[in-house]
Amino acid sequence: MLDGHIHLEQGPYTLAWVQKFIEQAQRMGLDEIWLLEHSYRFREFTPLYRQVTAASRSVAQWFARKAGRCDLAEYQTFVERMKRQVFSIRVRFGLEVCYFQQGEKQIGGLLQGSGLDFAVGSVHFVDSFAFDQSPDDWQRRDVDQVYRRFFETTLDLIGSGLFQGLAHPDSVKIFSRRPSFSLDDFYSRTAQALAQAGMYAEQNSGVYRRSQGKGGLGMEPAFLQALQRQGVWIATASDAHCPQDVGAQIAWMSRQLAEF
Repeated sequence: MLDGHIHLEQGPYTLAWVQKFIEQAQRMGLDEIWLLEHSYRFREFTPLYRQVTAASRSVAQWFARKAGRCDLAEYQTFVERMKRQVFSIRVRFGLEVCYFQQGEKQIGGLLQGSGLDFAVGSVHFVDSFAFDQSPDDWQRRDVDQVYRRFFETTLDLIGSGLFQGLAHPDSVKIFSRRPSFSLDDFYSRTAQALAQAGMYAEQNSGVYRRSQGKGGLGMEPAFLQALQRQGVWIATASDAHCPQDVGAQIAWMSRQLAEF
């Protein structure tokens, strides 16, 4: 079993820290893990966030606390060192990149020759709206429009050619706000685009934990079915931010996928 989305950010770039994730993975019956970092943690990526931080005081405060703490070269050196290690399970190293259409050129330049095993793209902002930060932020939003723009942005991400995978493909549902229209067309279009791009999609349990189960566990069944009809590979992922969450709901999601 695979856990394809595990964040390193709460610890140092050391072998001992990586081993904690491996040990938990083995306890959970996993044979492969993919470790990564958020793009905002690196100074080189911070210019991408100017528009979203200017649009929201709370996002600006979050960004001031969390962003630009590391240099990308530091992470790359760490990854190079880890790749020389022999681990008891397969370990890959990558990056989760917040997608901004206007930042495609900069993202591409930073990823080119990075030496990382993979880059997974994610949509965390819909036209500068940080939809997954607080349910209160949805109160004056047009839910239908947020959903349309979320999936339109997702299609732009896929079409950019920058990434190997798509992180948490329907995380916009995190606070259980649902549109008034069927999403089947967007599911189908997203699945077709992923298939054409040769990208994978995550079946990610992070939204489930962050929403105390209200956001559902992984993608909606109709979305999964659309992906499987197109032959898109689906990678199970926990979105763990600490060792103890590695493998969370992976066994259940793996069984679910096998039943489709």
